[in-house]
Amino acid sequence: MNLLIIGAPGTGKGTMSNLIIKDYEVAHVSTGDMLRAAISAQTEVGLLAKSYMDKGQLVPDETIHSVITEYFDNNKSKSGFLFDGYPRTVKQAEDFDGILKSEGMILDKVICLSLDDEVLKNRITGRRVCPDCKEIYHITNKPSKVEGTCDKCGGTLVLDGADTCGGQLVQRSDDTLEALEKRLVAYYEQTRPVVDYYEAKNLVSYINADQTTEKVYEDIKKVLEAI
Repeated sequence: MNLLIIGAPGTGKGTMSNLIIKDYEVAHVSTGDMLRAAISAQTEVGLLAKSYMDKGQLVPDETIHSVITEYFDNNKSKSGFLFDGYPRTVKQAEDFDGILKSEGMILDKVICLSLDDEVLKNRITGRRVCPDCKEIYHITNKPSKVEGTCDKCGGTLVLDGADTCGGQLVQRSDDTLEALEKRLVAYYEQTRPVVDYYEAKNLVSYINADQTTEKVYEDIKKVLEAI
């Protein structure tokens, strides 16, 4: 089973991906993970990607294409894959089609998580994270027991790398309303057309993400079990 999961930031792609890979034993693949693996292995493609990243530049589509090709060369999963965060543009989607064709593979389904922008903004801007233990909370949906303090902590803010954490909850820099609006603009301009691209191929199933985690995943399972 070969899958893509797509959605605006904050729709729950990471949560759903974790549930899917656990139940269906597909390989969870993200371009970020692949880039880090290629850089760590000091492959030619990895070093090229690192040269762009070190300059604070976006890694070009051609390099991403090479990284993904290298991934498939080194990973022959019989159970399939779940790509999260790729493709982000129609050009990348076209490149991905070419890679799959060369590998003798087909894409079975594209899961698109849908959520109203206002609901999404509330979900994202209300999110808080402990900078030490990385536990995530939400001021409405998942508040900490003591306001402003991580439930796993019990004391004051500790230094990075400490074994225990007593951190005050902070808002992630990319969870501010201004940052979110920029991410949404990028999503609608670049990634939303990818959904249209796959919809023309009758591969897209839309899932209402404005539900409980259990209900969203239940809807996803119905789609996957029909493949």
